[in-house]
Amino acid sequence: MTAIYKRELRAFFTSVMGWLFVAVNFFVMSIHIVVYNFMMGYPTISYVLQYVVFLFNMTIPILTMRSLSDERRNKTDQLILTAPVSVGKIVLGKYLAMVTVIAVPIAYAGLVPLFLMQAGEFQTGVSYASLLGFFLYGCLMLAVGLFLSSLTESVVIAAVLSFGAMFLGYIMGGICNIISDFGTTGFAKGVAGVLSCFDMVSRFDILSSGYFEIEAVVYYLTAIGLALFCTAQSIQKRRYSVSGKGIRLGAYSVTGILVMTGLTVAVNVLLNYVPERYTSFDVTSNDLYTLTEETKEFIQGLQSDVTIYVLAGETGKNEDLDKTLMRMAELSGHVSVEYVDPMVNPKFYYNYTDTEPTGNSLIVVCGDRSTVVDYNNIYTYEMNYNTYNYETTGYDGEGQLVSAITYVTTEDMPKFYLVTGHGELAFEESFLSAIKKENVAYEELALYAADEIPEDAQGIIINAPTSDFSADDADKVIAYLEKGGNALLVPTVVDVEMTNFERILAYYGVSVVDGVIVEGDRNHYYQNPYYLFPVIESDSVTQQVIEGAIFSPFSRGLSYDDMADGIYYTPLLTTTESSFSKNGAAGGEDFSRQEGDIDGPFAVSLKAEKETAAGELSEAFFVASESLFTETADDMAPGNNEKLFCAMISSLADHESVVGIPAKSFSMSPLVFSAQTVLVVSIVCNIVVPLMLLVIGIVIWARRRKR
Repeated sequence: MTAIYKRELRAFFTSVMGWLFVAVNFFVMSIHIVVYNFMMGYPTISYVLQYVVFLFNMTIPILTMRSLSDERRNKTDQLILTAPVSVGKIVLGKYLAMVTVIAVPIAYAGLVPLFLMQAGEFQTGVSYASLLGFFLYGCLMLAVGLFLSSLTESVVIAAVLSFGAMFLGYIMGGICNIISDFGTTGFAKGVAGVLSCFDMVSRFDILSSGYFEIEAVVYYLTAIGLALFCTAQSIQKRRYSVSGKGIRLGAYSVTGILVMTGLTVAVNVLLNYVPERYTSFDVTSNDLYTLTEETKEFIQGLQSDVTIYVLAGETGKNEDLDKTLMRMAELSGHVSVEYVDPMVNPKFYYNYTDTEPTGNSLIVVCGDRSTVVDYNNIYTYEMNYNTYNYETTGYDGEGQLVSAITYVTTEDMPKFYLVTGHGELAFEESFLSAIKKENVAYEELALYAADEIPEDAQGIIINAPTSDFSADDADKVIAYLEKGGNALLVPTVVDVEMTNFERILAYYGVSVVDGVIVEGDRNHYYQNPYYLFPVIESDSVTQQVIEGAIFSPFSRGLSYDDMADGIYYTPLLTTTESSFSKNGAAGGEDFSRQEGDIDGPFAVSLKAEKETAAGELSEAFFVASESLFTETADDMAPGNNEKLFCAMISSLADHESVVGIPAKSFSMSPLVFSAQTVLVVSIVCNIVVPLMLLVIGIVIWARRRKR
């Protein structure tokens, strides 16, 4: 086998063919790497490989077409057929030589991450999982091309057959989806299931998406083994035909191929029954697809049976969502997942909702309670103002599912009222969704139109009013708090007197310090001393964010008497000793301490618990930055501001079963390279190296021709 391997490898690299293959693949890879990684700053090479993978469909048939058909045409195969070497070793030697050829440009791609990771946070696990899938996909294409080359003595026919087979394998996933979507019979589903075995690229897509999936690796390895076995049988049949034993061996070949095919299918089918946690691993650097510890504890603690219906066929399911569902189901026998194909049962949702959900939506049911999680809420989106298109920015499948399960297993839903009528800042959609995910109902309340705050209020939220409350409105709020009501209060910077609103704050002994905080410690602000990263104090509310950061721009200080009778204070966010509150307009460029400025440190966020005259306990959270609970601020400390908001709502709602899981962001800081670096890399990788490879190949070929 070693002799055949060396002979084949020498044949590739003593002609232009091998060098041309390496040069073309190197050139195309380099163009995409320069554009996506160096210029656009993508922190993974998986995007590059997903774009380049189609190139294999065109280049590999050229590499494999001569492997066996050319020898058969030139009658040199007779030497191999009569050689004292097993057919398996012949096939393996030729195959490994071709694998070595495609390994050269892939090795180059494998070295690229080592350089890219020096320029910022890099998705190393995703990149190398994708690279493995890319390599295995190429190896499978080689095995298929080698088999088809063994069937004919025409190089052209071998190339055409290989290209057709590889292209069909490339588009087979789309064909299966079409059959599944438009075929409602069991026969159509069966056909789609059988054809999916020939879907060669979807496993590579899975490995490129952030999962290291054992099933995908085994699929490629077993398919390669089957293709090589069929190649050996094809050669073996001809070998014995020369000896006059064609009929007997023909039967043997068919039987052997059928047995090998059955074993291949059996191995892949059996893997489907292995629990997901043993076959699929999250390789993203930020654990995008790993269940949080809070979710694991919550699911394992379920006492009621929950059924999750997924409105999708098996072939049309979303892989991210499916893996989240399977991992939840593996954690508890109380969670079951069923796929309901809308094409087969289009009226299924009638039992739970009047509005038709989109495909892949979820219906979560526990006893008589149910809720729908629309697929549009599984991912988060943001407008890209460069392209004016919405882009997927995060995955919220885990959070939406936990919220839905909590809802159907919880009898009583706490209710919050968002106070309006005083120029309050409206919450953005992501924070309203966070309230829903905490399984808290909310409703706007205009105090001037109500006699009092409703009895069913678990809490109220007053978010950055820009005009003062009337005395009557303030009395209504204080009366509610006296009964043991809870509140989230966000004062803001305004130029008007807020006497009555300050009365509400004073109920807890809290007041707002004049001016806006300037942070003097460079480690606790971003670019501008008004853009604070405050110190996060230890408390149950800050437990999920204490290892990270909270972004709090244009904050005011909170003043309180920690010796006050009947009130217990817990600072949540504080500034450093170097901070001070600057009087006058904020936003200027003079950050120096002036006469009249107030020295810090300050509390930026505070929890107060007060025992009322009626013996009730009233809890309130104070946040002295109106921008803290906004999407812009949350993006600066990815997800942490929203986590803090969820924790406050959960604490005020006082229901322990609620677990708020924020959406997991796809966003990562882009890699940054200087223009000079990009230019040098472009010239070397896109021009110099490919040309050098071609020149070497031509020189070697020319010298060989002269001999």
